[in-house]
Amino acid sequence: MTLNCKGILIDLTIPKVMGILNITPDSFYDGGRYKNEKTILSQVEKMLNEGATFIDVGAYSSRPGADFVSEIEELKRLLPVVQLLLRNFPDILLSIDTFRSKVAKESLEAGAAIINDISAGIQDGEMLPTIAKYKAPYVMMHMRGTPKTMQQHTQYDDLLIEVLSFFSERIAVANTLGLHDLIIDPGFGFAKTLEQNYELLQHLDRFKTLGHPLLVGISRKSMIYKALGTSAQGALNGSTALHTYTLTKGANILRAHDVKEARECVQLMQRLI
Repeated sequence: MTLNCKGILIDLTIPKVMGILNITPDSFYDGGRYKNEKTILSQVEKMLNEGATFIDVGAYSSRPGADFVSEIEELKRLLPVVQLLLRNFPDILLSIDTFRSKVAKESLEAGAAIINDISAGIQDGEMLPTIAKYKAPYVMMHMRGTPKTMQQHTQYDDLLIEVLSFFSERIAVANTLGLHDLIIDPGFGFAKTLEQNYELLQHLDRFKTLGHPLLVGISRKSMIYKALGTSAQGALNGSTALHTYTLTKGANILRAHDVKEARECVQLMQRLI
């Protein structure tokens, strides 16, 4: 199982780590921490040295209840960082966390490699045609509503069946456009209750039937820290425990704030194969 990132084939037989770089002022864990060139470069260098294959850059917080950010503001935050990182790390594989086709287009033209869309193309009808034009790998995530309203949409008749059906439909639409380098993200924490997140986690291997790489984004999320009675700052150990579990269920990419610890999960699990 491979991804074609800017002409480079990334083998996902051994799972990879995607380091998170939030350049928003209001992200749930690291909001406002990386707001100048020095702190951004230092953090990215650290994640690359610790073994991140991809760096996921987000300029619009998708935490529950997040405030609206205009397209102009998102681009204003994002493009200078993309350019900064590519100047300093020419071989970096940047993933851009956006649901807007214009932001995706400008990021890919600036040198980004992957688009990571929390709405799977639903929020912007031009997203899938844009991805098809640039032939970039595309992460499609399950969500209902928007980041501001998603926790009002947690009613399901059959959670697993409905989420799998959602992906089957989105994959079919993508395939008609010639898009095949797809990555599936079940959307932990997005329009799901605490119990529903663990139901999805328990059956994570079912998503392998979709035939595409599986990305897991659970790092320091409330499904961990609420279950443990702690905070996002105290959720590293819980994140590591669940990262290990997801690897047993077939995860191909771990999207993580703490690259070293996630990479160590992969290394140790490889010893058991």
